[in-house]
Amino acid sequence: MESNRIALVTGASRGIGAATARILAARGDHVIVNYREKRRRAQDLADEIAASGGSASIAGADLSDEAAARALVRDIVDRAGRLDVLVLNASGGLERGAAADYAMSINRDAQLRLVRLLLPHMPEGARIVFVTSHQAHFHGRKPVPADYEPIAASKRAGEDALRELIPEFDSRRIGFTVVSGDMIDGTIIVRLLERRDPDAVAARTEHGALPTVEEFATAVADATIGDHALGHTVYIGGADYLTHS
Repeated sequence: MESNRIALVTGASRGIGAATARILAARGDHVIVNYREKRRRAQDLADEIAASGGSASIAGADLSDEAAARALVRDIVDRAGRLDVLVLNASGGLERGAAADYAMSINRDAQLRLVRLLLPHMPEGARIVFVTSHQAHFHGRKPVPADYEPIAASKRAGEDALRELIPEFDSRRIGFTVVSGDMIDGTIIVRLLERRDPDAVAARTEHGALPTVEEFATAVADATIGDHALGHTVYIGGADYLTHS
């Protein structure tokens, strides 16, 4: 299958990122699978995509490290010359032993820095998609599980920082969409929360079945081609969040 776009999916070695990479590759994009430390897993995904007739490569970088982010961008530009799709999926903050400021570093600062570094290499018509959760998107307006609070606050801050760039996206004719989901069944975040605060997860399932990774990843992939207004938010699951929001 001939690739027609160059797409970078951050945090793509597993979960939503990996599922999004598979979908984009199946639709004809060359997907750059970004990973922080799971090189083998990322390579296995790229090999799986190639075996299915798609096109993919891997690119390791801890996006919270400025030097690593700059090296990632140089590598993309050297190899492809441009970037047509940026899916900002990587996030963190629940890791055991993480520094107190890590959530803000990865969920706000790293997102904003990567976008600023890549913008000069994104042509007119390129798309940026920010992946978030309802708990983060509605932070300050809806309750948040205590263990998820640092992530929710930092991802909301990251979304706000990116929204401040909308005038620049507009001037460059680059699309920007936010995809927000309820807790997604089977993701690492939900598994970690189930260990620390099972009642928080149970409370969400009272409102209906949680969206699956495949459902959410499809919405993320669709956002890279949808004709949305700048800053539009796509909501997946969690109908109760959308009532009087």
